[in-house]
Amino acid sequence: MSTNGVKKADTLAKDIQKILITQPKPESDKSPYFELARKYGIQLDFQPFIRLEGIPARDFRKQKIEIPNYTGVIFTSRNAIDHFFRTCEEMKVSVSQDTKYFCITEAVALYLQKFILYRKRKVFYGADGSNKSMYDVINKHKGNEKFLYVCSENQQDN
Repeated sequence: MSTNGVKKADTLAKDIQKILITQPKPESDKSPYFELARKYGIQLDFQPFIRLEGIPARDFRKQKIEIPNYTGVIFTSRNAIDHFFRTCEEMKVSVSQDTKYFCITEAVALYLQKFILYRKRKVFYGADGSNKSMYDVINKHKGNEKFLYVCSENQQDN
């Protein structure tokens, strides 16, 4: 039964010549996309459909948010991390060594290593990647912390 499924997949792969991938092109050639392209002799077109733009530091300052006043920062994506630290750098604001980071998943938490010394900071993340599990982690610390929630302008309430 499984060999029949493999034969069908191989037949379909021979009919396909081009695949559109709606993400930015990976920087490394070790991406599984390129392995599939070599294996099946197909062409991959990378075209991101979504583009995120951070707000300029000037606009951020108008909101009168003082980053050093917050002891906890909440991240729900790697993009949020990128834009938070870009804004801090642009505004020449240093983030305290004691700042705690609350992330939706372990993958997002590990991405913080790009910007901070992971062992010196306190990094927390939800058990299963859901909003509820992250909320439970935040609830454990809510008495001691003042949180900054980094999100997009049109954040959905889910």
